[in-house]
Amino acid sequence: MNLRILRAAGRAAVPWKNGGGVTREIASWPEGAGTADFDWRISLADVAADGPFSTFPGVDRTLTMVEGAGMDLTVGGRRVLVDERCVPADFPGDLPTHCLLLAGPVVNFNVMWHRERVSASVAVVRGCLPVPVPPGTTVVAVALESPATLGNATLARYDAALLAPEAAMGESASAPLTLRSEGPAALVTLRRAVRR
Repeated sequence: MNLRILRAAGRAAVPWKNGGGVTREIASWPEGAGTADFDWRISLADVAADGPFSTFPGVDRTLTMVEGAGMDLTVGGRRVLVDERCVPADFPGDLPTHCLLLAGPVVNFNVMWHRERVSASVAVVRGCLPVPVPPGTTVVAVALESPATLGNATLARYDAALLAPEAAMGESASAPLTLRSEGPAALVTLRRAVRR
């Protein structure tokens, strides 16, 4: 299994696609892809004021508030109330979305993926559990509130670990690493879409 540690320190703050806030990219595929050509993208986004979210054609997203009091979102005319920390909320990224902050700025853990290229799931976990990485899958673990460990690696708050299977060489699969976290940690599982 390939394991890369992605430290939070030094992540650059980049303006949103629509200029309404800033985001700090954790990981994306292809690496270095911009906001118009990623297959998937994981980031932390600062929302400091009411206003529209950027739209992303063909993209689904999962948003998990990790700091702040919350947001009242209108997604394609439907209300989505995000007022609990570390509870993922799913919605289409290509529908017009407007945000009203409930009580000041928030920080969101944001996962976006092109639905025709990738499928994704986001779980917020705590405790001790194995993290398998099947063929064709990438898993990203992120410590959301307090330090966590994955195998022998320690993750400070907002540090991430990216796990991908070894290239298929006829070798047996390696044993899953164990994630240990007293506070909430995000596990993002990304799978290549099956072409029909």
